[in-house]
Order: sequence, then C-alpha cells, then structure tokens
Amino acid sequence: MPTQAYRTRFAPSPTGFLHVGHAYAVMQLEQWATKHDGEILLRIEDIDATRCRPQWIPAIQQDLKHLGFEWHGDIHQQSQHLKSYQQAIQHLRDMNVIYPCFCTRKKIKNAVQSQIKTQTQMSSIDLFDAYPQTCRHLNTQEQQKRMSSERFAWRLNCEKAAAIIHQPIQWAEQTKIHTVNIQHIGDVILARKDIGTSYHIAVVVDDAIQGITHVIRGDDLSSSTPVHVLLQKLLGLPTPIYQHHALLCHRDGQRLAKSQQSIHLRHLFEAGLSSQSLRDFLHHCDGVWSFPADTSAKYITQQLGS
Repeated sequence: MPTQAYRTRFAPSPTGFLHVGHAYAVMQLEQWATKHDGEILLRIEDIDATRCRPQWIPAIQQDLKHLGFEWHGDIHQQSQHLKSYQQAIQHLRDMNVIYPCFCTRKKIKNAVQSQIKTQTQMSSIDLFDAYPQTCRHLNTQEQQKRMSSERFAWRLNCEKAAAIIHQPIQWAEQTKIHTVNIQHIGDVILARKDIGTSYHIAVVVDDAIQGITHVIRGDDLSSSTPVHVLLQKLLGLPTPIYQHHALLCHRDGQRLAKSQQSIHLRHLFEAGLSSQSLRDFLHHCDGVWSFPADTSAKYITQQLGS
C-alpha cells in the first residue's frame, strides 16, 4: 500500500503585495520539500472581507511565479469554502463546546484590566486569549434572547472541551512532543462577528481538505498551534506535524510587514532585481534583512545585483 505523500502549504492573505519576508518563508518551504520529496500547495486565505481584496490574488500569483516558486495542484481559496467552516462550527455547537459572546473589545479590555488588578498572580498562559469568560455562564434563555437582537461571536468553552477530550493535547514539532493542558488555552473566538468564521476554524478545516501532513510556518503563529490541535481533536480531523521557523527581521529584530512599501517583491522586481539575486541574499542572510524600511527598491537592487 503506497504511503501518503508529504504535503505542506503556503498560505498568504490578499491584503497587498507580497514582501521579502514572504519570499524568505517560501524558501523555508522549498528547502523542506526538497529534503522530504514533499509537495507544496498554495492557499489563499481570504476569509476576512474587511481586509482582503480579490485584485491582490493575481498579483500574489504573479510575484510568486517571478520568484520562481512552483506549487502543486489547484489553488485553494478560502472564500470558496465558507460552507465547510460553517459545518465545522455547527458540529461544535452540537457538541456544546462553544457559546455566544456579546462582549466588545473595550468591554473585554476593561474586564481583563480589572481582573489583573484583583489577582496577585496571573501566568502568561492565562492571558493567551485575554478573555475573562464573561459570557460563558449565560443561561440558554438569555443566550437566545440576546442572539436575536445583538451581534455576537462564537467562543470555545475550554472547560467543556477538556471534559470531552479527558487529557492534555499533544502534537509533534520535528523530534519534540509538546503537551498543553486544554484549560490553559483560553476561550478563544472561533467565529467572528464580521466574517462568520475565524482563522482557527478555517485553517484546521483547510489542512484536512488539502491533506496537509506538515505545517511549516513562521514562529509568530506557534501560539495558535494548541488551538488548532484541540480543534482537530474535537472535529475528528488529523493532526499534522508542525514546524515553526524564524521570521525574516530587520537588524533591530522587528519583523517585516506589508505596510513597508520599499521591500515589496513587486517593487524589487520592477527595479530590475532578479529572483536569483534575491534568493542568494536570503539564503545567506541568517534571517536578517539588512536594509532599513525606507530604503528604495532601486538602491536594494543596486546592492544585491540584478
């Protein structure tokens, strides 16, 4: 019987042009795929209609092709799979492990600040979600009444989830096994008021749909992994092996962002920088982008060579 192919994904959001940090991440995936004879799939994470724009999707594809990045199979676009995310949320509702939350950001912030003032100690893991469970104990009648007239989000009830799973959750990251107590995760939001789902739900459903065996992503997302593994357990989905790599950063340690116009791949390529010159620099830079954020694409191209 043939073994399942190793498979990972590159999953940008169409909120603007890709920057050199994305190119650095792509190269991490390519190195992994070469080592393990694995496949890299392309996923467009566009569930957030307040920030994502469809016109950025062709630009992402063009810049990736210019970079020389090749993906396997068809492109998976999250906005075309909203029904699958709603089915997952309904499954969690049927399990009674989520509840409606009517709190605004301001109300949550005030409640957390008040809670911190009254407690002598609060571990960093208790602040993972920074939500004081205000709406967790509303009775069904009050929930239904408020749901009919107020906007709400769906939150995970970690206490009930722990009662179902009956054990700490575990996942593999290369050769290391991580273990987290479920109740330490926090009552995270699983369906936002404005988009009807969340990154957490979408990503675990997508990984199952696409047959992802390994998740290779930046270490800025490592704190999301316990949430994803818990959802996989609750939804009966497979848990991939995880690997979190360091992000490309400026010399001061600040990670790159899309708002920094001068380091977009599109601008570098238009200035005449070849993809090979960029790849050579990123391969030997030890994760440090040595140009200030306001450096022009022309200057960078001159320094790196065409």
